[in-house]
Order: sequence, then structure tokens, then C-alpha cells
Amino acid sequence: MRDDASLTWHPAEGHGEEVVYAVDGPLGRVRLNRPRAINALDRASVDSLLHQLRRWADDDRIAAVVLDGAGERGLCAGGDVRALREAILAGRSQEAVDYWEAEYAVDALVADYPKPYVAWMDGIVMGGGVGVSAHGSVRLVTERTQLAMPEVIIGFFPDVAGLHPLSRAPGETGTHVALTGAPVGGADALLVGMADALVPSTVKEQVLAALREDPTQDARSLAARVGGEEAETSWLEHQRPWIDECYRGDDPAEILRRLREHTAPQAHQAAELISARSPHSVAVALEALRRAARMSIPEVLAQDLRLGPVFAAHPDFAEGVRAQLVDKDRQPRWQHASVADVPRAAVLAAFGT
Repeated sequence: MRDDASLTWHPAEGHGEEVVYAVDGPLGRVRLNRPRAINALDRASVDSLLHQLRRWADDDRIAAVVLDGAGERGLCAGGDVRALREAILAGRSQEAVDYWEAEYAVDALVADYPKPYVAWMDGIVMGGGVGVSAHGSVRLVTERTQLAMPEVIIGFFPDVAGLHPLSRAPGETGTHVALTGAPVGGADALLVGMADALVPSTVKEQVLAALREDPTQDARSLAARVGGEEAETSWLEHQRPWIDECYRGDDPAEILRRLREHTAPQAHQAAELISARSPHSVAVALEALRRAARMSIPEVLAQDLRLGPVFAAHPDFAEGVRAQLVDKDRQPRWQHASVADVPRAAVLAAFGT
């Protein structure tokens, strides 16, 4: 069986080694290549992906694209928000907006890719990592997968069109994922529509071998080929009685009240998580989630791009990144004391309404 060591990996023409590529028989292999940063997507990574994926879309040698991440920790920890914060604090907010525009162009390309796009979503898959994987046509998670849209933790909102599948998830499971920012496992990723099949983390080479034989195989065929899905139950499905009851509606303060008053201890834990997040982020994220239910992926990405400058100008983003990733004191000082203090008018203004 061929392994990755036998391949010749190289950067895209005119780009750096933040992402590397290889031709593996009929497969175009894409590897996010910043393992020390859990493959976080900086601007160079985004530009490289956009360049190479466009080239391979028109390359008859490439029958399918396969994405994975370098290192042992996971596919991708998200966007390089530390760099975005630095640009904003230096008065270069347009750099952040330009980054999001380029990132969302990659996500749109993945969602509409003309060939099978296979994402190996092992380990950590968060934020921007969801954007380059969960919109693909063949999305494989494992027992090691920790998937999250954690943006409300840093004073941002769930972007990269992650709200498209979350707004369509069963009951209010997507609302829980969006408002808590907490990671979920592979079975939960299936439930909320961000993955297609759960396979053992040990079968990657078997999956690649099967794709070399037939690059058009879907996720279920691949899962059956490599020994079936891992036996794992969905935590979110098991928790749906309180999730569906508490998260309904458009009022984040009312959602928090229901969570705090519910008899399920898991509801109280969720309330504590949401209370620690940026109140502005939670309020806007809930509104964006509800609107996303009526939108296509390109429309959600357009909404994301409208919201980006709003968050770049809001103090919670710089403060959230500081507390979580720069000083790491985990003690953010948010602009509002609670979601009840975020004016509804301010939430609607973020959408231009």
C-alpha cells in the first residue's frame, strides 16, 4: 500500500509552504501545513488554497481532491485571529476584511467544487477549518474529531457559512453548538450536518487506496469499504429534550433563563458557557443563525462578510482574542455585562436593518 512518504509534496506556484500539495494517482492531495499552529489559516494559506483549488478544478488529471492536516493534533484550529487582531489594533481593519473576503471565497469554491472534495476531518476541526472541510462533498470524521464553531468565545461570530448546516440541524442542536462554542464529537458532527460518515482514525490509508481505485465513491461507500462506521452515539441527540425546549426562539436572554431554570444539569452547564461568552457575539450569532435558515451557502457567506466589519470595529473581538490567545488569562472584559444588556437595535444594525 502506498503511503504519503512516497509522494512529492510542494507548495502552490508562487506561494509558500503554509499549504502543500501532491498528485497521488487521480487524486489531488491538499495538506494544511502549519502543524505548530494546528494548521490555522493565515492569509498566505488562504491565498494558496484559492490558487491551487482553482487550478485543479480545470485539470483533467485530477479526478478528486483530498484535504488533510499536517501533524497529530487535527485538521485545522481555525483562522489566524491573532494576526487579524494585530491588524485591527494597528488601524488596518481593512486587512481583516480582505482576509475574510478571501477566506470565504475558498469556502464558496469548496461548496461548489466541480469534482469530489474529500475532507479528512480527524482531530481538531474548528472555525475556518470547518469552512474548508464541512462544505465538501465527502466529509469523514473519526473518533478523535473535536469539531467546534468557537467564535463567540473570542468576541466574534460563527462564520465561514457554518451557520448554514447549523440552522438546519435537528431541533435546536445547531443553536447549542453556535451559542456555546463548545466542541462536539464525530457522531454529533454527523447529526448537525457537518459530516457524512464516521470512520476509525486508523483507516486513512485504506480510504486513500479506495479513492485511488474509484475517486467518485461517496462517504457511505468509503465507510463500508474500510470496515464500517465507528460505534459512537450522538451526545446532542441524547440531550435533545432540554436542548429543543430551551433554545427555541429569538431572545438570547430568554434562552439563558430557560437553561438556568431547567432541571437537567447539562442545561445549567450550557448556561454557564453562554454567560461566559461575549454577549454581543451571542446576540448577533443567534440572529444570524435564524436568518441563515432561509439562505443558501453563498447567501450565508455574504451575510458573514457584512458582519465581519461590524465585529472588527467592536471592542469584544480584540478583547476576546487577547484573553483567549494572547495573554491567555481567560478573563475577558466584555462591553456588555449580559446578553440582556445588548440592545435589539444594535443587533439589527449589524445586519443593516
